[in-house]
Amino acid sequence: MKDGFVKVGAGAPEIRPGDCEYNARSIIRMINEAYMLGVRVLALPELCITGSTCGDLFLHSTLLNGAHRALDTVTAASEPLDIVFTVGVPLRIGGSLCNCAAVITKGEIVGIVPKERLSPAEERYFTSNGDSMRFICSDYPDLGFEVCIGSDIPKTNADIILRMSAEPEIIGKADKRRAALSVQTAELRCAEIFAGTGEGESTACAVYAGHRLIYENGKPIAQSGLFGCGLTTADLDLGFIAYERRRRGIFPIPSELCEFALAPGDTKLSRVFRRMPFIPDDGKKLEERCGNIVMMQTSGLVKRIGHIGAQKLVIGVSGGLDSTLALIVCTKAAEYAGLTKTDVIAVTMPCFGTTDRTKSNAVTLCEQLGVTLREVDITKAVEQHFADISHDKADMNSAYENAQARERTQVLMDIANDVNGIVVGTGDLSELALGWATFGGDHLSMYGVNAGVPKTLIRRIVSYCADCCEYDDGNTALASVLRDIVDTPISPELLPGQKTEDSVGPYELHDFFLYHTVRRGCSPRKLYRIAKTVFCGEYDKAAVLKWLQVFIKRFFSQQFKRSCSPDGISIGSVSLSPADFRMPSDVCGELWIKEAMELEP
Repeated sequence: MKDGFVKVGAGAPEIRPGDCEYNARSIIRMINEAYMLGVRVLALPELCITGSTCGDLFLHSTLLNGAHRALDTVTAASEPLDIVFTVGVPLRIGGSLCNCAAVITKGEIVGIVPKERLSPAEERYFTSNGDSMRFICSDYPDLGFEVCIGSDIPKTNADIILRMSAEPEIIGKADKRRAALSVQTAELRCAEIFAGTGEGESTACAVYAGHRLIYENGKPIAQSGLFGCGLTTADLDLGFIAYERRRRGIFPIPSELCEFALAPGDTKLSRVFRRMPFIPDDGKKLEERCGNIVMMQTSGLVKRIGHIGAQKLVIGVSGGLDSTLALIVCTKAAEYAGLTKTDVIAVTMPCFGTTDRTKSNAVTLCEQLGVTLREVDITKAVEQHFADISHDKADMNSAYENAQARERTQVLMDIANDVNGIVVGTGDLSELALGWATFGGDHLSMYGVNAGVPKTLIRRIVSYCADCCEYDDGNTALASVLRDIVDTPISPELLPGQKTEDSVGPYELHDFFLYHTVRRGCSPRKLYRIAKTVFCGEYDKAAVLKWLQVFIKRFFSQQFKRSCSPDGISIGSVSLSPADFRMPSDVCGELWIKEAMELEP
């Protein structure tokens, strides 16, 4: 279980009701198959040793003795296998008959869990006897699970719930099953492995679907179709589960502990990680998210306008993605706040690195949106400042760049004071993560509408706005300039020909690093392992590692900028505002940086 990953499985072996020997052979084949695939935790269905449809035969000692022998056979066959699994079996306990789960590993039964919640039909044969029991692995601190049978309720708040089922299938049941697993795993911040019995059960009164589901923190990781037997596997991220449980204060409830051991090993990952974690894969969901985000930004800005009685909105426009989205939000907020579009004052401030393309796009954008456009060429002001501080203009160091950013912020702030307005910030979440902002320059504003939106998502939102302009409003000119802005290389335009991604790396990589660092608590080693697989074919391993190291260094060194960043709403589950993300500005990130620097391509 390297980096917190463990491969788990849910199986539905083919069985025959009452034929315990046949069922044992089928179970052993499935266990061997799972082990060869790298599965280390496996759930098999309820009563799979005998079949769940034996009826009154459960009262016969012949069947019960056969089940006991079959259980011994399965247990002995597991001796050479480094896997822990559950088998459903009827067992006599203290004179009563219980519907049980036997937890087995390496030739040993480490625990017996009787079913607690029995249906009226089951009470004809079985006795309820459900003591809580949690199984923990001595070799892996995050690997622990609880076994539930049928509709039993988890009692121990374990990291993983292995649910064994023999419920017949009816119309709509599968959807209810998925919904229940989604809600339960989201609430408990855990994983659940559901193994339902399948083909082979008697169909005299019902059919059995063999449904197999693996959920993690409210989301499906793997699932089978209905009606059939087989094995479903997935890689669980136990490190993320443990991180979430610590974050939410969810800890295991004290219970009887049964310890088992698994040899340390490396899980070969088959799990698919989304390349763009902030962007839905489904086109309709993406459109809905883009529209909702723009409305959230607008609502936040409208509240701030009303609270301070602002009469104007002042924003710097560069012809880039961030200022474009912020300007669109300003026009919508002005409308909702009872202002006019001309009350939005867009200021373009060309200087040394400004290009004709971006300036032209900024002007066209403002004209199409109907806002007030002002141009303030800051070249002379910056040159005067260089003279005041005795800086050689030929030395294009950080002072050369930051003087321009700070001059632009001063212009915006003073215009806002002059017209009783507020400065609307344009900086985004990705820039906050990297500290890619001038302290006291574009780092400052009176309200940052983009603070919770990562760069990769901003690109999609602006594209969405272009589609809305063209297809909903018929404004092809505005749609055209928005699409050209999307295609323009990202740049702060503080140096001639400057491109941000040449300096700090591709934003699609950094947004991936940001999500998995903040949202999933990934270590640099784990993050590199995932990223080099996800971006294989687009970036070589050396490039992924290079930009990961840049991200880790900048993420820790630039916290001081985030600690005093302007107000701005959180949009999603990843936020770096001081209200949501707490980390001291002078924290030592040496543990993370050292781990990142020791990685090899």
